Amino acid sequence: MNKLLFAAFLLAGAALQSNSQVMNNPNTNTSLAPVEQLNLTEEWDKVFPKSDKVDHKKVTFVNRYGITLAADMYTPKGAAGKLPAIAVSGPFGAVKEQSSGLYAQQLAERGYLTIAFDPSFTGESGGMPRRVASPDINVDDFSAAVDFLSVQPNVDAARIGILGVCGWGGIAIQAAINDPRIKATVSSTMYDMTRVNANGYFDSENTSEQRQAKRAAMAAQRTEDYRNGRYTRGGGVVDPLPDDAPQFVKDYYAYYKTPRGFHSRSGNSTDGWNITSNLPFVNFKFFEYADELDNAVLIVHGDKAHSYYFGKDTFDKLRGDNKQLLTIKGASHCDLYDQLDIIPFDEISAFYKEYLK
Repeated sequence: MNKLLFAAFLLAGAALQSNSQVMNNPNTNTSLAPVEQLNLTEEWDKVFPKSDKVDHKKVTFVNRYGITLAADMYTPKGAAGKLPAIAVSGPFGAVKEQSSGLYAQQLAERGYLTIAFDPSFTGESGGMPRRVASPDINVDDFSAAVDFLSVQPNVDAARIGILGVCGWGGIAIQAAINDPRIKATVSSTMYDMTRVNANGYFDSENTSEQRQAKRAAMAAQRTEDYRNGRYTRGGGVVDPLPDDAPQFVKDYYAYYKTPRGFHSRSGNSTDGWNITSNLPFVNFKFFEYADELDNAVLIVHGDKAHSYYFGKDTFDKLRGDNKQLLTIKGASHCDLYDQLDIIPFDEISAFYKEYLK
């Protein structure tokens, strides 16, 4: 064996030994988890029609917890150069084929590169067990989307925003507090998932005794789930719909349980979240540092929405002249899921144009 070949042999052996040590050493630090190969649906299975003004493709990226997220990317047709970008998710319990995809496609028509992603443990995204929610991991899902967008060759990393619908509207604002790379945030028809879980609707369960009862019930459910070897689901939107259901429940039914918005991968359309998913939201509080959020926020809410108080109260926590509350007169909570004649897309686009520059 000549000297050059022998040297190459030694280098190859050293590399193999080094790789073996990395693989066998549980204390070895790695900077990024590998992207999981997901089984993604290639056919158009959204609840809204495909636009001929944008290009669409499936993409994946990994979050800080090693979970691979699935997303639909929408790019304006014929776009050139580096574009401002927006990551979209929500509502809470929905999938990207529903409201978030509609928002993403509409904003792409207005000149933004957008992605609508399924949160961890849901839809086409990875993560086990399925149908688990986490205030920490879900906030990181938005930052993971920013990670991904920041390194795309056709994205201007200095001009990235996010948009959350319903429960993801609150998560979006919390993500913006945590991640200053997010230059502009839109929260549409928002919920504060920590407040509603801890205090009940309209703060009607806001006592320590009531919270303790919730904790005790979910702790007991953990024991039962472990004994049975499976997680018990809480059920999606109630079906059949009781005659005496509150109007907002009827509105949810009209979206999630009819052809208007039904999707087989959506927990709200089918069997819901694992019951124990609510536990961390009872014990976690969003917006503790809302007054420290420097970057721009637009909260869009209908004044007929049962959730309107979440938007108004959260807006009051924000500081600075780059924070806006846009009230849509006569709009209900679910009107802002998909009603193109009610959702103020032009105003939302103008907000991003002002603050993503």
